[in-house]
Amino acid sequence: MFDMCDLVTVATEAHGGLARFNQFSSATAHLRVGGSLWGLKGQEGILSHTAVSLDLYRQSVSHFPFTAPHLRTSFTPQRVAVETYAGEVAAERFDPRASFPADVRAAWDDLHVAYFAGYAMWTYLTAPFTFTRPGFRAVELSPVTEQGQKWRRLKVTFPDHIATHSQEQVFYFDSDGLLRRHDYTPEVINAGLAAHYVGEYRKFDGIMIPTRRRVYRRGENGTVFRDVELVTIDIESVLFI
Repeated sequence: MFDMCDLVTVATEAHGGLARFNQFSSATAHLRVGGSLWGLKGQEGILSHTAVSLDLYRQSVSHFPFTAPHLRTSFTPQRVAVETYAGEVAAERFDPRASFPADVRAAWDDLHVAYFAGYAMWTYLTAPFTFTRPGFRAVELSPVTEQGQKWRRLKVTFPDHIATHSQEQVFYFDSDGLLRRHDYTPEVINAGLAAHYVGEYRKFDGIMIPTRRRVYRRGENGTVFRDVELVTIDIESVLFI
């Protein structure tokens, strides 16, 4: 159960401990990604069965295979590319966040997908450990009751150099300190607020990872619309190195 200690410490300990996480420099996850977003963006099935590798400290991410067996993505906040496994560039874009269309109905190209998926998976697989790093600011909000449980909430402000959904995000933790919900505004989609629920935790290399993620639209009054799953992520395995 919770005591009066800092919520960031509670959360990092519950997810395996900061000391354990700091033993690793990278992670590779095998996952299946779905949901209505991809069809809306003209990219149905693009990440239906893929793997992602990421640097746990620097925002450097690659999804593979990507659109073809010999291709992968290369993501950093400043540049995104599709390239061969040998490093030959098939397509690239600098300042990729500025390229997203304002119209929520507009299709995405492969580089839009690579950027969005890259920063999203980095955010998901490094939280809550990133909250301890310089530039991140975390403030505990009042708790809420959901699913018959009391969940403590943490408002996290991300530093400017980190690419993510929105600078301010709210994370909900259960009585064991595990993340259960994550609220944000996916700015590059320009479709309003999102509520992201996580569960089915498994331990990989001593780190607790939720293997089931479901993202729903959230109204201005806080209502979560569960009729449509915007994004689904099912993680099959994670290897920390």
